[in-house]
Amino acid sequence: MRRGCFVKNLIAFVGVVISVCCLLVIMVSVLQLPEVSLRNKVTGPNRTIRIRKVSKDEEIGRFGEMMLEMLPEDLAFTVFVPSEKAFQRDLRLRLHDSLVAEKRNDTYAVISRILGFSAVPQTLSSTTVSSSKEVFYDSLSGFTLYISKDLDGMLVVNRIRSEKVDLRRGQIVVHIMDGVIMDAEFEQAVQPDYIEED
Repeated sequence: MRRGCFVKNLIAFVGVVISVCCLLVIMVSVLQLPEVSLRNKVTGPNRTIRIRKVSKDEEIGRFGEMMLEMLPEDLAFTVFVPSEKAFQRDLRLRLHDSLVAEKRNDTYAVISRILGFSAVPQTLSSTTVSSSKEVFYDSLSGFTLYISKDLDGMLVVNRIRSEKVDLRRGQIVVHIMDGVIMDAEFEQAVQPDYIEED
């Protein structure tokens, strides 16, 4: 009788030890996940991609900064940010006028909508796009982006050519575009009823 009790206790003891060990292994593996390193250089088979980190004032402009501030820097995104000239030309957003208190909410709404059209939830550098074919990705809003590359290595997204490519802000890859990526409905909504003459 004593032997049967010992076997039952031994099985219970081994079961508890195995359970505790498994729990310990899971806790240690979760706590020691490797950090994603922020490197200036991404390598792949037979190629090296140099990605420049973007300082806050470097050619992105204030409206582009507002777009990037809406995204977490630690997740992989690619954003096709319009240049300051494109914001002014295509959306009629001007720094001295659009960021005043009365218009700030409207400006923020327009910029967040543009972000939905022009951000892709993955990293896409100019070297990952082949010169010989067009690729397509869905943006955050579900709008399809058709991406190709010029002969000089600049990206063309929905017939809008990039001015600068492969800028980096954390995990976000930024391409400065010479136009605004948007669907036809939103384009109609932001176009003035009259044509301004300069």
